[in-house]
Amino acid sequence: MEHKFNYNWTLKDANFSKDKGVVFSCFACGGGGATMGYKLAGYDVIGCNEIDPRVMSLYEQNHHPRYAFLEPIQTFKDRTAFPDALYNLDILDGSPPCSAFSIAGSREEAWGVEKKFREGQATQILDTLFFDFIELAHKLQPKVVIAENVKGLLQGDAKKYVQRIYAEFDAAGYYCQHWLLDGSNMGVPQRRERVFFVCLRKDLIDFVPVQYNLFDVLPRLTLDFHEPPITCEDAGIELGDPITTPCYAEEYDRLKAGLPKKYLQCCLYPKTVVHPTLIAGYRAKASPMPDWGKQWLSTSDICKISSFPQDYDFGTQKPEYVCGMSVPPLMIAQIATQVYEQWLTRINQVK
Repeated sequence: MEHKFNYNWTLKDANFSKDKGVVFSCFACGGGGATMGYKLAGYDVIGCNEIDPRVMSLYEQNHHPRYAFLEPIQTFKDRTAFPDALYNLDILDGSPPCSAFSIAGSREEAWGVEKKFREGQATQILDTLFFDFIELAHKLQPKVVIAENVKGLLQGDAKKYVQRIYAEFDAAGYYCQHWLLDGSNMGVPQRRERVFFVCLRKDLIDFVPVQYNLFDVLPRLTLDFHEPPITCEDAGIELGDPITTPCYAEEYDRLKAGLPKKYLQCCLYPKTVVHPTLIAGYRAKASPMPDWGKQWLSTSDICKISSFPQDYDFGTQKPEYVCGMSVPPLMIAQIATQVYEQWLTRINQVK
């Protein structure tokens, strides 16, 4: 089985057809990973809203948006008027900052607490940003809304937020569904699980296939990806050989005893496995451990496992931070392709 999209690509060689629909992106943290995914799938991404000037600078130098709004989404959603193009969107995209729900974070104690976070310059309550985004969707009324978040949103007490997300999308005029997807099944050389909410405007349901459950009728959308995994060896990422000889492994364990686990990320993984999730806090060459000739991830490697283009201009930002904050472009490209083929083609034939 071949892969639909190539994880090892460049912006200068990409052919963006821009004929599948119009997209506007919110929360461009990560420098536009979602934007690149939509472009690979053939969409025209006309702009973004972002709070962090550093991220906006990255976005503008790599994507040259027609519209760029550098302000909190709370300010953006309360605007009394928007450019006409934003009232005629095929897709409104957003990845609300999600550290409050991440299983890698402190979770519950951070809910409802104002925080000045690295992704922006303002103090905000992170767990309400998703609902600000839904409010914006209510105003703009795009055909489809796609929102991405961490899998921790589906676990434990965070599930109450999912219930509220569904309720607020319903009040905004949308049918809402969600999927937990893994990038390693979608052509990304990395295990990266993310939750995707895909919502269709209610007045469009007559134009798409439907499915029935016990209580409701929903627009049918199949997001079922089974592409073969791409291992570190397949991707040409040299991580060194794992230490498996018992006497050496025991000595290595003694050497690393007492060191924080963060120093062990991406060390000594077998070449024949898919790379683990790249987190924004990964720091190349930061560990005090001796590497004994083992190789740390290069910028090219980080781009490969994140499906970022090899010629992406990171400016003064660290590639591992930018890519760790971003949704892998190929995950969005796969989803956006299915949304176009299963929904938008039918809707646009009638409209």
